[in-house]
Amino acid sequence: MADDPPPPSPLWRAGSTAIMAFTGTLTRAFMHGLNWQDAYGLDEFLKLLDERADIDGRQRGLITVSNHISVVDDPLIWGVLPLRYHFNPSNHRWSLGSYDIVFKNKAMSTFFVLGQVLPTHRFHKDRHGGPFQPTLREAVRLLSRPPFSPKSSALPVDRSWKPSDISDPFSSPNDYFTYTTNGMDTFPAPSAYATRQYSWIHIFPEGRVHQHPHKAMRYFKWGVARLILEPDVCPDIVPMWIDGNNEIMHENRAGPRWLPRVGKRCGVWFGENVGGVSEGNLFHELRERWRRLAEDDRRRKKAGEELVVGVLSEELKYGPEAVKLREECTMQVRGAVLRVRRERGLPDEDPKEGLVETWRAEGGKSEGQMDDGSLVKDT
Repeated sequence: MADDPPPPSPLWRAGSTAIMAFTGTLTRAFMHGLNWQDAYGLDEFLKLLDERADIDGRQRGLITVSNHISVVDDPLIWGVLPLRYHFNPSNHRWSLGSYDIVFKNKAMSTFFVLGQVLPTHRFHKDRHGGPFQPTLREAVRLLSRPPFSPKSSALPVDRSWKPSDISDPFSSPNDYFTYTTNGMDTFPAPSAYATRQYSWIHIFPEGRVHQHPHKAMRYFKWGVARLILEPDVCPDIVPMWIDGNNEIMHENRAGPRWLPRVGKRCGVWFGENVGGVSEGNLFHELRERWRRLAEDDRRRKKAGEELVVGVLSEELKYGPEAVKLREECTMQVRGAVLRVRRERGLPDEDPKEGLVETWRAEGGKSEGQMDDGSLVKDT
């Protein structure tokens, strides 16, 4: 393994702090000044964040996972956090953002990368998407302890205005700790830095906004299972339920559509930690089965062939046992979110809602009004 690289440059870190602080302050002012935002279980979640404040003392990553009901869920849900948490990016969330929506050009890429958003391709829109894309490798590594190898995509950064690829311009060499999402672009590789070890990632496993008349969720995608099964230590996992943001940016809203609505009551419910060393950990047995599967795959590797964190063999991608493990893990995560939904006071949903086959009930369309009455939107 190579030596730990230095942290990102001071100017890059200052830019990230500025973006995170600005967004967090604006969000908190909007949610508590022009709307009402209630939080349930927040004290325990803040206690968990405080325990993670010392980067060197972290023992594991953190995953928060929730339903997805509005294009502005992130950052609005983090309006519940006191302001001081928004001024510390090293103890704030990383999230996944759609490549074709929020990484359209260099200005947008810079804003969202500094805002700790990872560029994610949608499989139904381009061939670079899916659960095994490079961004998911970065996410797995953010939940682990570096250093990792290989560290660089070795791609030059296009300095023109239009392309979305960027790197830390204040570091030298500024294109070394990078990765590519599609073989043509270049982005900073946050997992390369020891200061990002055991980070916090928030994920919306539905993969898109889903506004259902009965507050049902879509099926969860397999990417969330990779974030739980593959890190070197089981992350803390906090399921969440969010409500009310759909009224701020409803998919059937009248014009001006870009303008968020005000005067709405919203809520964020934090469930109990179901990962880490908690007594309620649902995933120890699944991770043990994954460990044995990965060990068997390691023994089949050629002599001298290195095992790279976040990079999977064909067997670990598509083998029947690997697929079965991801399916089971994904359903466990969805069940954890459903328990928080139940604590919110909502009735149990139809178990069939969690199956991949539910897309057929939506009429086969990717966005808009579906046949089951729900509204779906890519984010």
